Amino acid sequence: MPERNIEFGKFGARGIKGHKAVARQLDALAGYIATPITARRGLLARLHYLTRTDHARQTAREAGLTVTDRTLKAWLDGKRSPSKQNLQKIETAYRQVRRHNVARYLLGRLNRQGRGTRVEFHPLNQSQVTRPHQRVVEYRTLNVRHWDGIVEAWANDNDEALDDAWTNEAVVDLGSQWGQYEYVTNIGFAA
Repeated sequence: MPERNIEFGKFGARGIKGHKAVARQLDALAGYIATPITARRGLLARLHYLTRTDHARQTAREAGLTVTDRTLKAWLDGKRSPSKQNLQKIETAYRQVRRHNVARYLLGRLNRQGRGTRVEFHPLNQSQVTRPHQRVVEYRTLNVRHWDGIVEAWANDNDEALDDAWTNEAVVDLGSQWGQYEYVTNIGFAA
């Protein structure tokens, strides 16, 4: 694709890929459990979320949480504690299940029956770039109407597909200067 940055940051510019900022914003909208998994309350909340229905249990198993029901019961009763490796599996499974559960809801909120959602592009930070190498980039807004591919890639935790979907479904609508917004300091939207 034209205008893809090959050596981003070569002259001191700072920022993150736009699709990573979008994923961060979608994660914030998903509303994960705030209590850390290392606290008993956070662990119990995640385990209850993953085991309350048969569908949730199956999805957790597919996400990598492959412990027996006996072990899960011991964790819930407080008789045993999960290892660090199992804590990481619980957290990963919880995030994946949560993403799949809220994806359809977020999609409806973001698409708003074809009206879309206003997105704010905060340009990359060029404070460390020497004057001759600075680009003229400014704060931009855009109304993104099609979120299907973006939310699907986010729900599946597919970074490459999210990058492609974000670039092809949203950023190219900025016009001929869309390559300047491949890297940003932040992407903002509220749904």
